[in-house]
Amino acid sequence: MSTSTTSTEVLAFPNIRAIVRDNGTAEVVLAGNSRIVPAGESLQDLRNNALALVVSEAQTLNRPVRVQIEDPEGHGELIVHPDNKIESVSYEARPARGRAPEPTPATPAPPVNDTVHAPAPEDAPAEPTAAAAATVNRQPWPLNPVSPETTDKPATSVPETPVATEEAPPTRRSLKETSFLVSAPVLEPATQGWRGALTRLGVRMDPSAEELSEREDIRTVSQHWPGPRTIAVVNRKGGANKTPTVVMLSAILARYSGAATVAWDNNESQGTLGWRTEKGAHDRSVLDLIDSSTELRSPSTNAAEIAKFVHHQTADKFDVLRSDENEEGDHEVTAEEVDIAHQVLTRYYRLVVMDSGNTARAANWRRMIHHTSQLVVPVTAIEDRAEAARLTLQTLESRGGHGAELARNAVVIVSESTDAKRAMSGDALKRAKDEAQRIADGFEPFVRAVVRIPYDPALVNGPIRYETLQPATQRAWLAAAAAVAKGF
Repeated sequence: MSTSTTSTEVLAFPNIRAIVRDNGTAEVVLAGNSRIVPAGESLQDLRNNALALVVSEAQTLNRPVRVQIEDPEGHGELIVHPDNKIESVSYEARPARGRAPEPTPATPAPPVNDTVHAPAPEDAPAEPTAAAAATVNRQPWPLNPVSPETTDKPATSVPETPVATEEAPPTRRSLKETSFLVSAPVLEPATQGWRGALTRLGVRMDPSAEELSEREDIRTVSQHWPGPRTIAVVNRKGGANKTPTVVMLSAILARYSGAATVAWDNNESQGTLGWRTEKGAHDRSVLDLIDSSTELRSPSTNAAEIAKFVHHQTADKFDVLRSDENEEGDHEVTAEEVDIAHQVLTRYYRLVVMDSGNTARAANWRRMIHHTSQLVVPVTAIEDRAEAARLTLQTLESRGGHGAELARNAVVIVSESTDAKRAMSGDALKRAKDEAQRIADGFEPFVRAVVRIPYDPALVNGPIRYETLQPATQRAWLAAAAAVAKGF
């Protein structure tokens, strides 16, 4: 951005604080959640590293954010932009401790400027006021752009002009500006690998980088967001792993967040989500829910009534709304019926994960996009599936508006593809991994995130359950769910 931004133009949500301490530690508190700032060799390094985390949050939100800053030298407020631009709103230096106030002269003395300026030519523009010059010179936080890639290097600061100063008397701080609570969270010891083994033997070990990354993904998927969120899982090609993706995202989000979650099969007629999940004690589908929508939307209806229409997954803690499975029926869900079903489900559930058919022109498919908060495009590492995924994103982008924004911020999930008979073949697995990497690299420049999933026979046939997956597959799906949740 080429122009400055006033603080009133920037939303105060989420509340962000960057705290740097004189003991060499720092943290960024984001909406009440603390993130430890990487250590540095100096106070300036800590400021740079803290701002790098705030820049990352601004890039995630795709807008400027306000951050309250506090360090041993003072406190104030900055505006941080996604393009790494940092603007100062205010900064107040802390008064020196232990200094007695200067005696007050009998006759008021002329004010002493903090910065001594050379005389300006008559035609030159006026110099900034002394107060403004002091604010700029005393601002220790870097106002030049910072980024996560450069935080290991201290920011270059402008040398201060020698000043003639008169010490101001110390002022009493407000009790609102301090707290006896310790804001820095205690880092829990390692629980995994050899570090975890030593911890269990009584030798406390810090967690590895891999364990810290997993903890951060768990924290991300465990959030509760204001208002409902809808995820649409789309690919115009059948066999692209849409249904397993719906099941796994629903399972992980429901398990970790505890939020009421429903997986909805939004196929035009008959989908396969019901085949890959547990069946309840009834045969009801989305058509039955639509028929009963007036009752379900009534303020007097008990929340437990929704159980008559969905099929609960006892192990993975989410519900499934099946598509119509009547072999003799010919009903196709309309756009209006999608609106009705979505209105019902978002009354009872925080998270709605929608499976979809293969026709981007269908009325129910297009209306699903209208309600979507986050787009997910699954693809198996086969070229025609990848091409169908590309065309799906291209279609949404060409339509403009909300669909184009979803396409740009989509999460692509690339699953290694190999059949069960060849699963034990080293050559087949290597080829599958190489092809998955090639496809992932191809999508990388065009979407917000790309996540790879290793081959797992538990995803090939039969009901899908999180606990039946191999540990590496569980970890990969957790990373995928975290990437999706970051879009909320």
